Order: sequence, then C-alpha cells, then structure tokens
Amino acid sequence: MGITSLPASERRALSDREGFLAPLFLLPAVVYVVALVAIPFFLAIAFSLTDVTAGDPSLDWVGFKNFDDIFHDPIFWRALRNTLLFTAATMVLTVVLAKALAMILVADFRFKRLIRFFVLLPWITPVALAAISWLWMFDSVYSPIDWVLRQPGLIDGNTHWLARDNLAAISVIAVQTWRIVPLAAVIIMAGLVAIPHEINDAAAMDGAGFWRRLWEITIPLNLPVIGVATLFGAILTFTDMTVVYILTRGGPDNATQTLPSYAFFKGIGGGDLAQGAAIALFLFPLLLAAAIAILRSVRKMETL
Repeated sequence: MGITSLPASERRALSDREGFLAPLFLLPAVVYVVALVAIPFFLAIAFSLTDVTAGDPSLDWVGFKNFDDIFHDPIFWRALRNTLLFTAATMVLTVVLAKALAMILVADFRFKRLIRFFVLLPWITPVALAAISWLWMFDSVYSPIDWVLRQPGLIDGNTHWLARDNLAAISVIAVQTWRIVPLAAVIIMAGLVAIPHEINDAAAMDGAGFWRRLWEITIPLNLPVIGVATLFGAILTFTDMTVVYILTRGGPDNATQTLPSYAFFKGIGGGDLAQGAAIALFLFPLLLAAAIAILRSVRKMETL
C-alpha cells in the first residue's frame, strides 16, 4: 500500500516524522558527495600509488614513487609557491574590497537592488566565460586596458600582460579577486546587517567618528563573518584551474602554474594519470590545514 493510499491523518503524521523526513532530504546531498567527491577522491589515491597512464590503464603498484618524483620536480615547487601566493594575495584584496563594497551596499540609496544585481554578475557568470572575456581584456594587441592607459600617456605601446612573468601573475590574481569579491561582499553584508543599529547610534552620540566606529565596532563584530568569507574565497581560489588554464596555460615558462593546473596538464594533457593524481592529492592536506586554521580563528572570534 503506497503513501497516497493512506488516510489523511496518517499522511499528516508521516510528514511530521523527522526520522523519516531528515534522511529523505539528506539523500540527494549524500549521493552528490559520494558520487562526485568520495569516489573520485579514493580513485585518485589508487591512481597515485600505481603507474597508470592514459595509454596503459593497468594499475601496477609502485607505492610512493609518484610522490617522490613530484618532490624532485622543480615545476611542482614553483606551482606550490604560486598557489600559496595567488591565494594569499587574492584573499587580502578580496577582504579589503568586499568589506568596502558591503558597507556601500548596506547603505540606503536609489537603485540599490539594481546595483546589487550588477555586483553579483561576476559571481553568477560562468568562470570559463568570464576568463575568456578577461583574455580579450589582456590581449597583447587589442587590449582595452592598454588603450585606456595610453590615452593619458601612462604607457607607450602594448603592455603584453600575459607574456611577462610578473604581469601574468598580477593578471591571474586580479581576475581571481574580481571573481570572488561579489560572494565575499554578500557574506560580509549579511554580517553587517546583523549588527544592531543601537550600537553604532550610541557610539555616534558619544562622538565616535566613522573610522573609529569602523575599527572598534564594525570590524570586530564582523570578524567571524569575514573569516567565513575568507574560507570560501580561499577554497575557490586554491582549487581553481580554469582562470590559469584559459589566461596563461601556466606560462610564461610556468610563471603562473598552480597545483590544480599542473595536475591537469600532467595527468590529462600529458597522459600521466598517476602523477596528476599525486599532485592533485597534495591539495588536500594544505586545504584541510587552512580550513582548520580559519575555522579555529572564527571560533575564537565568536567567544571574544
């Protein structure tokens, strides 16, 4: 007998049973995590301990040889340094810009909802499409950024943003920041809205100016939310390979290579699935350590 054939009173009782509804609602999330996270993760572990390649799918045990090989690979260490540097620089810029943007968006002004929609556009735009747009922006011949800078005489000729080591790294950091700032701003904005107006009003009546209220009230009360925004942004930046792949392909001369992009080029582009899996697995302990550190900091901020 199906649920629809039960009496109305029994159907209502069934809909009130948390023991029945909770697993039912959690099931899609569990299936998603198992299918797209757990299975690929354990498959990557299996690949990293074998000599599997695209041309030879047999899983012959080699132990930790792949990890030993990547530890002696100078490109791996450069990719690791770039990953940490890009993530740190992006997070510093993101927190500063998102905080300023969030404070603007909570203010009362005309067309506020329309402005919020435009602010969210970089986040809701597919990252591949956005990166292609930025690839045109940084074009060595037709770059509109160069055109704007040439008008007041700030530069002479073409800058070649993606052909120089430092400029290519700056370009990647700029695009990552542009992409993450809207999400961080929305998260921080939610924290700003939660701060009682009475606190700021009382501080203003006591003579505290904008900057004093900012540093002594707004930022301290908003630190846990800023920590959460930083965590989300760090995860998205640390694990992203799309921006690097589309803008620079890791160049010039691996100057913008990161761990996700190097794992892709090594495992998929080069056909060495075992080495690619080993490089990708190296992301896990680093990201786990960063997440634990940020969450502990957030917990300490909440208890202050």
